[in-house]
Parts: sequence; structure tokens; C-alpha cells
Amino acid sequence: MAGGKRPNGTAALRSEVPGVDHCLQEAMTIPGAVGASIVDYTTGFPVATTGAAPNEDHEAAAAGTAEVVQAATSRSLFVSAIPHDLLEDLIITTAGGYHLLRMVQTEFDSRLVLYVWLDRVRGNLAVARRKMQRLADELVADR
Repeated sequence: MAGGKRPNGTAALRSEVPGVDHCLQEAMTIPGAVGASIVDYTTGFPVATTGAAPNEDHEAAAAGTAEVVQAATSRSLFVSAIPHDLLEDLIITTAGGYHLLRMVQTEFDSRLVLYVWLDRVRGNLAVARRKMQRLADELVADR
């Protein structure tokens, strides 16, 4: 897992979320996985990271992940009028990869997102989405 400075609140959050290390280890078994993280999208800080990050900067990737999630959840264009129809995931494609963001839905604050970066040639979106859904569900079940 990546080291470095973390705000006290993020360190405390990591200790409150059992299973983050296992979750990220499993995320890296997704075919084509290059890197993965769990991000507190209200603060933009990574709770835990593994593997590579775009531009080799997990902190910047976490901040970018938070910005994307906040933009999607705060704009009426992406907010459903159907009750309890919550955002599940976001997929960003580039020429060389896929960036998948899976919301971790909890009973109370739902402020975490699972981020996986896939190599486009070796990755499979359908497989990755299903595994990320299972991992997010397991992470919540561990709480």
C-alpha cells in the first residue's frame, strides 16, 4: 500500500473500514488491472492504494476521482428522478485504458469510491464491473 502523508481523518477512516487491503488485493486480480484505490470522495484523499497511478501520483488520482464523483453526483443531469436510484459507477475511457469508479453504498454516509485503472488491451469492462460490484458489496458487509 502506498505510504506518505495522510490527514488524521483519512487514517482514522481506514481503520474504520475493515477489508480495504483485501479489497484492493482482489481488485488487482481483475484482468488488466494496473492500479486500484479506495477514495474518500468528500475529501479527495486516498484511504488505501496499490499498484500504479496515472502520472505515478496516487494523491492526484484520488483528488481527480473525487472531483469526477462530486461533479456526477451534484449535477441534475446525472441525478435520477426515480427514488433510491443511486449512482453505481462511472467509466472513463482513454486510448490506452479504462478508469472505473464504483460507488461504495453504505447505510449511512456512502462517501467511498473504489477506483480501478485497467489496461485497455488486457482489460474487460464487463468482467471488471462485476468484480468491482462484488468487492464494493463485500467491503460494506465487512463494516
